[in-house]
Amino acid sequence: MDTSFLINLLLEVQEYEHSKSFKNHATIEDFRIWLNEKKYTTESPTKLFKNENHDVSFTENEICKQVLLLGRFSKQMIRKGLSDFPTLANEEFTYLYRLKDEPSLTKMQLIERNGHEKQTGIQIIKRLLDDGLIQETVDENDKRAKRLTLTKKGEEAFHKSVEKVNTTSRILSANLKNDEKTKLLELLKKVNDFHYTLYTEYKNSEIKELLHLIE
Repeated sequence: MDTSFLINLLLEVQEYEHSKSFKNHATIEDFRIWLNEKKYTTESPTKLFKNENHDVSFTENEICKQVLLLGRFSKQMIRKGLSDFPTLANEEFTYLYRLKDEPSLTKMQLIERNGHEKQTGIQIIKRLLDDGLIQETVDENDKRAKRLTLTKKGEEAFHKSVEKVNTTSRILSANLKNDEKTKLLELLKKVNDFHYTLYTEYKNSEIKELLHLIE
């Protein structure tokens, strides 16, 4: 066997032992997972495309990659941060907080405020109704529509969870400086405003039809 392989392997093990992922009594499986994560985070999708002779944008593909990763990390952190509130730990808390900010929304208004597909939103609303955190009433102007408001239990859940939500938000914002957070927020709002327009006005458009909005 080529000794350089063993040397490189030992160097990788040494790097793993000094990483934040290392823990006492680590197993081969732990080391394998770390190697996979290292490979994923250091590789750019652009490299794959270039190997296959495709012309792509490095920056735009990296943005896509980072947004996807952040979405996954955020879900994990929210579940951890709201572990004391299992009925809110998925998407439910965003619906509860929206109703606190905008009382008496219709089901579709609440779903659209959260950027969900109808089926997903209906399932979240159903869970909140089943848990007694919100209630529905018939809209006075449109008998076919239902309006949603917080119940007393929902109000209590909101106030009790605020501290945990604030703590989770601080951690999700990472160790950025205040001016970095301000700039990031500005850019995220700009990106989300763009996608909200796609969500509300171009929901049934093909992907190729959306290109003219950025050209």
